[in-house]
Amino acid sequence: MTATAPRLPKVRASELVGRGWLNTGGKRLRLADLRGRVVVLDFWTFCCINCLHVLDELRALEEQYRDVLVIVGVHSPKFLHEADPVALAAAVERYEVRHPVLDDPDLTTWSAYTARAWPTLVVIDPEGYVVAHMAGEGHLHNLEVLVAELVRTHEGAGTLHRGDGPYVAPEPTSGTLRFPAKAIALPGGNLLVADAGHHSLVELAPDGETLVRRIGAGMRGLVDGGPDDARFSEPNGLCRVPDELRAAVGFDVVVADTVNHALRGVRLADGTVTTVAGTGAQYMVGGADNVVARPGDSPTADRTGIGHDGPALDLALSSPWDVVWSPVVGAFVVAMAGNHTLWAFDPVAHRITRLAGTMNEGLVDGPAADAWFAQTSGLAVDAAGRLWLADSEVSALRYLDGVGPTTPTATAAPTATTTATIAPATVGTAVGAGLFDFGHRDGPADQALLQHPLGVAVLPDGSVVVADTYNGAIRRYAPPAPDAPEGSVGEVTTLATGLAEPSGVVVEIVGDGVRLVVVESGAHRLTRVSLPAALAGELLDSGAHRTQRPVTDLAPGEVRLDVVFTPAVGQKYDDRYGPSTRLQVSATPPGLLLDGAGDDVSLTRLLRLDPDVSEGVLHVTAHAASCDADPSIEYPACHLNAQDWGVPVRVVAGGPSELTLPLHG
Repeated sequence: MTATAPRLPKVRASELVGRGWLNTGGKRLRLADLRGRVVVLDFWTFCCINCLHVLDELRALEEQYRDVLVIVGVHSPKFLHEADPVALAAAVERYEVRHPVLDDPDLTTWSAYTARAWPTLVVIDPEGYVVAHMAGEGHLHNLEVLVAELVRTHEGAGTLHRGDGPYVAPEPTSGTLRFPAKAIALPGGNLLVADAGHHSLVELAPDGETLVRRIGAGMRGLVDGGPDDARFSEPNGLCRVPDELRAAVGFDVVVADTVNHALRGVRLADGTVTTVAGTGAQYMVGGADNVVARPGDSPTADRTGIGHDGPALDLALSSPWDVVWSPVVGAFVVAMAGNHTLWAFDPVAHRITRLAGTMNEGLVDGPAADAWFAQTSGLAVDAAGRLWLADSEVSALRYLDGVGPTTPTATAAPTATTTATIAPATVGTAVGAGLFDFGHRDGPADQALLQHPLGVAVLPDGSVVVADTYNGAIRRYAPPAPDAPEGSVGEVTTLATGLAEPSGVVVEIVGDGVRLVVVESGAHRLTRVSLPAALAGELLDSGAHRTQRPVTDLAPGEVRLDVVFTPAVGQKYDDRYGPSTRLQVSATPPGLLLDGAGDDVSLTRLLRLDPDVSEGVLHVTAHAASCDADPSIEYPACHLNAQDWGVPVRVVAGGPSELTLPLHG
């Protein structure tokens, strides 16, 4: 029997209510205006990498069904900065959103549709009924089947209306740079900028304004070749190849080509661009296409990429955001924002290896293999070899220690022929509290707060500057002095404010002083900031904030958690080799859960909430494996479906004793 798309009971869709609309020419849309069309509500927030993945997934579907399908982005912000209508308008332009967007800063429509996670997709049929509700990314196939079925059914019933949609394109903007992301200094003083909004690289003169040349055709795509033919898609991080390796690898700069899920090599002499890592497809947890099939592979060969090590051009990547050379590792370290990990790319051996992170999203320190990150977005290496990273979704400055070659020549400097084997390493946090805590607060590092930082650099004195993106600031973390008492945490200060979404920093030595070149992404420019001689900066406190989302009331004592998994169309549970599911549960504060925390296979869990803890957040991660249901397929493709939820809860007498979360294939 052929599987069919999951259906919800017939429920009328709620009205779309918010502060205003974008991409509609100033018109406020109502659901009645969309009657006769298939409508997909995309609940998103522009900080969220998974939401950006969904925007990319929807582009082809939107184009294919443009006369019968209306996608409506419902922007429900996580961070304070995202609630700014000017910032939202810039994000809609930055990410080339080609459909109407509802500004929902108070999460009114989010609550009406009981969304619990970013992103969430809700499908409404042409008669105005909700027919599907999906959390997370990776639902394109299911959407394609569902939309085709709805179009066929309602066209036959006469309830489908074809024609132009409500999208109105905004006025185009122009300039040398458009939402630049990162920059690096080149020999001779010029600056190379990842011009993300123009899908290209720009070389500027030392003044940071005069255009020298552009590398890339300026159109979204994954094309190798000369500077006029090559294409990028929202490039971000840049890193120069060490001089001793340039001849061996044949390129001078590595580019984190984010939306192409690839690393590109650029030869500066003639602007030639070559793909050096990634397949061009996004790595999906448990996906069957994570590893390129090669002649001679067994039909049953593992294509999921679970080993996370192999030829660089054979493994799928996930939104690489930054890249830095680590002499200790003897490889480039890549911030893989899309699956919350760090990777090592060896350009000589042409291999790429997972370095740290479990692919779970959060802030967990400890051994690198067990650490949790959250959209690793900026990287820098200090003189001692410590790797610093801006971990944006947990608003944190974190570090990785103890990584290096474990070959017999481990004490020697890596050479062009060294293939590094990754040694045990440790992840720590200098600044940051977790997924839902942020602000602009200076002082002792364990009390300081950032807001979605995207860039990081190391100053000559060993302190670290952070492009504190959503605070519009440059912050400085000064580690404890070597002779500081045990337990010292260092201090955070503010060096500059009033910047427009700073996303990258280049450190310049000018005589005896230090100057920063700041990539002001929101202002489409580079800005120089001279640092005070003492490098101390100001102590500012603009307050602490927590992500405000609707709170779920639950009863004290026993609460049944039920994650309902619905395999995608044409798939079924994969239980051939044992349990196909996994459920991890924890809480902030940990004392909220008296029982039920931990890791088990069942998607149902009996929790016990402490009546003396009035509120907190339940962190739930679910995995479920499914595979093709067609018995005629000899080697069915299998998939691992995953979703993370952070559910704010309030413990109240008489509250519900059940919590149900949907997980769709």
